[in-house]
Amino acid sequence: MTRSSRRSFIKSIGATAIGGSLAQPFQIRSQTSTSASSVAGETLVTPAFEREWDLVVIGGGVGGIAAALSACRRGLRVGLTEENDWIGGQLSSQAVPPDENPWIEKGGCTAMYSEYRTRVREYYKRHFKLTDAAAKDPMLNPGGGWVSRLCHEPRAAWMTLLEMAAPYLHSGRLQIFTRTRAVQAWAGADRVEAVEVEMLLENRREIWTAPYFIDATELGDLLPITGAEYRYGSESIHETGEPHATENPEPENQQAFTLCFPLEYIPGEDFTLSKPDKYSFWHNFVPNLDPPWSGELFSWIYTHPATLKPKDLGFDPVQKTGFWSYRQILETSHFQPGLFQGNVSLVNWPQNDYLLGGLIDVGETIFNENVAAAAEMNRCLLYWMQTEAPRPDGGTGWPGLRLRPDMVGSVDGMAQYPYIRESRRMRTEFVVTENHVGAEARAELTGKKGDQLTAASFDDSVGIGYYRIDLHPSINGRNYVDFASLPFQIPLGALIHERMENLIPACKNLGVTHITNGCYRLHPVEWNIGESAGALVAQSLKTGISPRGIRNQKTALREFQKDLQLNGVPISWDAIL
Repeated sequence: MTRSSRRSFIKSIGATAIGGSLAQPFQIRSQTSTSASSVAGETLVTPAFEREWDLVVIGGGVGGIAAALSACRRGLRVGLTEENDWIGGQLSSQAVPPDENPWIEKGGCTAMYSEYRTRVREYYKRHFKLTDAAAKDPMLNPGGGWVSRLCHEPRAAWMTLLEMAAPYLHSGRLQIFTRTRAVQAWAGADRVEAVEVEMLLENRREIWTAPYFIDATELGDLLPITGAEYRYGSESIHETGEPHATENPEPENQQAFTLCFPLEYIPGEDFTLSKPDKYSFWHNFVPNLDPPWSGELFSWIYTHPATLKPKDLGFDPVQKTGFWSYRQILETSHFQPGLFQGNVSLVNWPQNDYLLGGLIDVGETIFNENVAAAAEMNRCLLYWMQTEAPRPDGGTGWPGLRLRPDMVGSVDGMAQYPYIRESRRMRTEFVVTENHVGAEARAELTGKKGDQLTAASFDDSVGIGYYRIDLHPSINGRNYVDFASLPFQIPLGALIHERMENLIPACKNLGVTHITNGCYRLHPVEWNIGESAGALVAQSLKTGISPRGIRNQKTALREFQKDLQLNGVPISWDAIL
């Protein structure tokens, strides 16, 4: 659609509206308006303002901000929405230290993601008085946790991403609208024409038009309101041929979400909470899973993801071992004395995966109830840690544990938004299955082993990634599914919707299955998906060739892949492994 025709569309908007408000907010928010009209049997809020962009990105998480930066670097004008106060998704508003691959320090990611990692380290070195050793350490791990080589505070991620976006924010090429979400869309047979966004704090709506729209929301929120086909839950083995797929399709087979929270430990202090109302329930809660869980959820003994056998990882904030050190995001010994009172760990553990309900297509009321229940479970978990949790010395409880709301920009100490492991997934031209990336499946299919065993090679690759296929327990009772994958590629076909020509995914909503979502959902992979999505839109606008055309025309595909590589996006592992 040309700019002039988009103006005409704005004036005549109405008859092709799909769906009503998308009710998936973190908190219940007002949707009242001062003006409305009835179109096709439903009430539409009259927007206060209309905007035109080269690209609209809905969702400012890891993939969303990567898509926006990628597009802006190529000259596009981008409007980016984010429902929370902070951009950055998993890195910031969801408070999840990066889960990364073993080669991340030498090239197992895009150059721009590597730049992000370098800037985080520089952020600490510029703004804090570090010890000499920490200041000189090129591989500084601010938190000292072992889930990643770069554990850091959520606020540091947010500030770093804003710094990366600064040139485009100052020039006006990029505008970021926080506390804003998409509530309605207009679409034709194969194109999204406009999206209506709601500014939640201003109680105001606008209509945004653009040649292309990117869905970078945590739950794939644009898919239902645009009428784009999607799936969620698990596919059947008969559909995908995956060895670990379920016998029948199971829409409710969705991974648990987690409401993360930071926890500080100050020896000698007593921050014990009042006993939460639901404490007895959660104290005695045993997950109803198949295979069975190891026992009560509130325990340092948990079910190991790969072996499904009980494992005692332990917990000790004094010695900084076990679950405490796993996701520690602040290590005071890196800093000059006097600034911080205690070390801080991020609670994203088996003990606070919420198993009693999901967040996809459940409606606003249930969404909010489930998130509120997860927050109550977290308070119960903290109370248990403060009062009853077994200590290595034979005692019980660490009363010196306390919440740090300031670290996550919230009132109650919980992350601004739940950590989402599984989204709606686009129905795309190509779908990545376990048979493409699973180590055991690839060995069975190819007869290869050792160094000869590789993931499937995709001619239309637009990036790389690696993580184990790691599925947390599902809300319908399936226990962990966790097994080895192989360093893989991101095929462009998984970014091309089977019908829609101008709606592109930028995160875990791409063309993967329930199984392969388990290895495509982590930080550097999501960044690569988003960065390539933004570049794809820029290439389409530059050449006049649709994303589908770029994939299916050999010369256009090679030109796009060359552009990616010149801008630091590796499309194979050849030079890294």
